[in-house]
Amino acid sequence: MSDLKLPSWNEIPPVKGQPHGCAWGLFDKDGVRDEVGTLNLLTPSAVIRARQEIQTGKSVCLNWGMEKLHEPGFNRTKLQHKIVDWRKKPGFTFYSYDDEITVNTQAGSQWDGLRHWGHTETGLYYNGIHHDDLIQSTHLGIDHWSKRGGIVGRGVLLDYVAYMAKKGKEFDPMSKHPISLPEIKEMIADQGLELLPGDLLLVRSGWIKWYEENSEERRREKITNGGAWIGVHGNQETLEWLWNNHFCAVASDSIGFEQFPNDPGYSLHNWLLSLWGTPIGEMWDLEALAEECQKHKRWSFFITSTPLLVEGGVASPPNAVAIF
Repeated sequence: MSDLKLPSWNEIPPVKGQPHGCAWGLFDKDGVRDEVGTLNLLTPSAVIRARQEIQTGKSVCLNWGMEKLHEPGFNRTKLQHKIVDWRKKPGFTFYSYDDEITVNTQAGSQWDGLRHWGHTETGLYYNGIHHDDLIQSTHLGIDHWSKRGGIVGRGVLLDYVAYMAKKGKEFDPMSKHPISLPEIKEMIADQGLELLPGDLLLVRSGWIKWYEENSEERRREKITNGGAWIGVHGNQETLEWLWNNHFCAVASDSIGFEQFPNDPGYSLHNWLLSLWGTPIGEMWDLEALAEECQKHKRWSFFITSTPLLVEGGVASPPNAVAIF
């Protein structure tokens, strides 16, 4: 496969037993099953091109505080952080601290790795590995992302909060509020943004902004015990648009990149993670990034991310930084 060349949606070759648009096998090479999906689009030439985005040297961290989500949904474990004081241990005379962290990697800023989600109807993960077979090997572990050199390239931000404010419209991020494809295209035009193959697409939905501005009681109502949130609207047109733009990955500040509940048959988790091998970032803190983009009047930037190097890992904090 030549550099950054992928078939368009209509040209994707069929995969037996899967719907049209399944990308299994497209990145396989020399008979070896691919492990990193659309991260293959981050070729050396794409990284070299992305360095043009570094103009001021200003950097912005995109991780949300790991302690922020006080009561994660679905009974997931929240962050447990313990400080170890070596001075208090018998026989130790030096002054030193360690710390021990226990956390469900879904309970804060994260990358959903390719082990996180299997196709709902078949139980198959990216490149056709069945749920029952997956953890019998190290296939699709998030460690493959780090071993390939991490995630380095060009990022682009679509600022839905600013877009709606400009239109004088209100919306509730803690509801089944769709960010539609026509709105996405209008944001791109308004921001004067050019999309390039291999871009990492970020969408600021206002989810974290809502969280930071509301009480514990409201958070518990809408998140811990809630069942709806804002996100990109999954439908046929959105699928074709996402694929034809050949993003290396997508991410947002919401608890899920896609609108939830999603429309039947259009779970973006199914398509992005299971059928395409496209990483999904969730609960990224995009507030400072949006401010910097507005300041520079530029919504593209250099971006780096180094997931945890854990063999067979399912997900990871993104450890992501945008550089202008």
